[in-house]
Amino acid sequence: MTAALPKHDDFMLPTLKVLAALGGSASNEEIETALIEQFALTPEQMELAYATTGVLIAPDRMSWARSYLKYPGFVANPKRGVWILTEEGRAAADWSDAEVRKAVAAGYAARHPRKPSKPKDAPELGQNDESDTVWADLLLAKLQSIEPAAFERLCQRLLREHGFTRVEVTGKSGDGGIDGQGVLRVNLVSFHVLFQCKRYKGSVGAPTIRDFRGAMQGRADKGLVITTGTFTPDARREATRDGAPAIDLIDGEALCDLLREVGLGVVVRPVTTYEISVDGAFFDEI
Repeated sequence: MTAALPKHDDFMLPTLKVLAALGGSASNEEIETALIEQFALTPEQMELAYATTGVLIAPDRMSWARSYLKYPGFVANPKRGVWILTEEGRAAADWSDAEVRKAVAAGYAARHPRKPSKPKDAPELGQNDESDTVWADLLLAKLQSIEPAAFERLCQRLLREHGFTRVEVTGKSGDGGIDGQGVLRVNLVSFHVLFQCKRYKGSVGAPTIRDFRGAMQGRADKGLVITTGTFTPDARREATRDGAPAIDLIDGEALCDLLREVGLGVVVRPVTTYEISVDGAFFDEI
């Protein structure tokens, strides 16, 4: 049940503490991994999603927490996916949970004087103030609705757009989850890469990564797993385990960014805004 999950404001003070423990800055992935461990969230809890959009609830609420911490100036988000703890946030990390919530509510009210100081928790579309969240959630919902074969073809084209050559979708059953292969050239060196496509709403676990590594052993230089969902902390640790070939992981958020960068299924239109003021001196001189 979703009631068993922490609310977005339950994540706010822990997020500040995570940032402080990580040296004052962290990526979305680092923050979420630490929060999952701190709250002991199970894979089943992490796979809970909103019924209408398929957006995962726990990561969405963590995202809300990060966004609201910007209102009192506790964190900054200078680059998508990277969060910085401000001096105010460093001090607030030692506050009580109630004090942090009160400061966030006051900061929100100052920015939205005609709106409630405490918005409803985690609406279906995940419409928070973290940049680009809405379009990314809608894109993921669309990706999760297409056929698996279509998703494999999309990944094939995405890899080509990002510099891969000889990209093939094999789709062989019983091949350890290997969906395709390609060659990536970096300067003078080329790497043979095997990839796997997971059109998931939930989390990809460590067993999937282990099975994939076993299937690619001796057949490629690199491995790549692409999912519309997320990866569990155990999966991420398994992907970079000492003594084993590293496997690169692309989760739903990173996938959205990669599609946006090359304009696949995403249309980016520049928006121009103007600041208009009255020049009082002009009228004084008439």
